Amino acid sequence: MGEINPEYVSALTEAADRFLCPLSANIYGIEFVYFKVRDLESGTVLFEVANEDEEESREVIEDDSIRTIKYHLGPDFLNLTALGSTIGFKVGGKEVRNFRMIERHYFRSTLLKSFDFNLEFCIPGTRNTWEVIYEMPSIPENLKAEMIAAPWETKSDSFYFVENKLIMHNKAEYNYSPLS
Repeated sequence: MGEINPEYVSALTEAADRFLCPLSANIYGIEFVYFKVRDLESGTVLFEVANEDEEESREVIEDDSIRTIKYHLGPDFLNLTALGSTIGFKVGGKEVRNFRMIERHYFRSTLLKSFDFNLEFCIPGTRNTWEVIYEMPSIPENLKAEMIAAPWETKSDSFYFVENKLIMHNKAEYNYSPLS
């Protein structure tokens, strides 16, 4: 398969069926400690997660389950036009140059939207906040209905690169069925 680079992941036509790098590829000690998503139009916080336990976060876990998250968002989420996503992360002892996130969202084997964000430099040993704005794709009503009727079949891959080398790969699955 060769080296996994931004061009490779940008050409994927469906969600990856496995993780494309081991957890050990993160030689920069980048650790996500905070995540918030809000509707830009109303300012409503849709979800917010923080890892307050600094000791627990230092524990090295070699289980791929920590790289997959499931979101049950409800059908109204599909009508949002723009989201703000704030990510808090720590950097280990090495400087990080050209930290790039490529996030690709699919419904079954159809690409819904691809996002590409870049942070030029992160100082070693720091805690950082990064906010990205997502312009949501316009989804036809018939496709929305299919997505609502097929929980967990909407998936995303988030690929994180430093100097075009893949260091992290996370996955998410989405459920747009009505919230209980």
